[in-house]
Amino acid sequence: MTLLTYTPYDGSAKPFTIGLLPLDPARWIEPDADLERYLDEKRGLLCDHRDDIFISQDGSENAQQECLDLLIAYLCEQHPTIYHRDGDIVSAAGHSIDLADPYLPPLLKAGSLVADDLVIMRRKENGWHLVAGHVAFPSSWSLQEKFGRPIQAIHADVPGFGEGTRNAVLINRIFDNLQVAQPVERMNWSVSTTNELSLPTSKHRRPPATTAPTLETSFARVERQTLRKLPVSGDILFTIRVYVDPIAAIVGHPKASELALSFAAQLDGLDEHQTAYKGLTHQKAELARQLRALAEVASPA
Repeated sequence: MTLLTYTPYDGSAKPFTIGLLPLDPARWIEPDADLERYLDEKRGLLCDHRDDIFISQDGSENAQQECLDLLIAYLCEQHPTIYHRDGDIVSAAGHSIDLADPYLPPLLKAGSLVADDLVIMRRKENGWHLVAGHVAFPSSWSLQEKFGRPIQAIHADVPGFGEGTRNAVLINRIFDNLQVAQPVERMNWSVSTTNELSLPTSKHRRPPATTAPTLETSFARVERQTLRKLPVSGDILFTIRVYVDPIAAIVGHPKASELALSFAAQLDGLDEHQTAYKGLTHQKAELARQLRALAEVASPA
């Protein structure tokens, strides 16, 4: 059974809150045994859908290079058994990137080395804008649709985060005050009917499920997000690492009963708009019921 890396549905954070926490810089990127799978899929997407997974504004090249340099230095220092550099060649998990390749933009090179997606945000007059991105594994959104927009517009359809909301103001303030020496992280979760990594289609545009949901065929899609201010450009690098696990994998967790009950409680606590945003209008009640049943089975005698 799949081992769960992160379980933000455990009640440690409330859904639809900002929930940023200080991040130890040594834990910035966390490559694991699945790295090769992620890099393989990124390579395939680059060959077949480059314009869907990478985009950048003119003038973002220096920030992209800053990101690449920072990332390579970090990976080779913190994960030397995984990442190796020989001149301009950086290798990991059976993949190599030529840093001197003039046909690959710096952010595309950087994203091709890690399982995480990478986005560069830049401060402009009306807030922080997405100016470059290598996003192979979006969770029901399109990089092309979000490109060039301020963060409040990017979050326009998220309940409580659209333009004019308190959260929108707070996010811009947090970005403004982010310090180079103190990156931050947050967790996010959703539920999917597939374990595919790349989900560019909005959950609201997918055909409705024809069968009742089960914990075995429903997947917890967890995002570990980090924010790091680039010291030279002042731009912010946003990283997104996606983990996809069958919800049934909770049964193998050391605190399976508690985790199942907290997940059910988080589902129960979603209001109508939040439930619709997560695409759970027709699944929420049944998934919560099954989670409570799992808790009973997993509870120690």
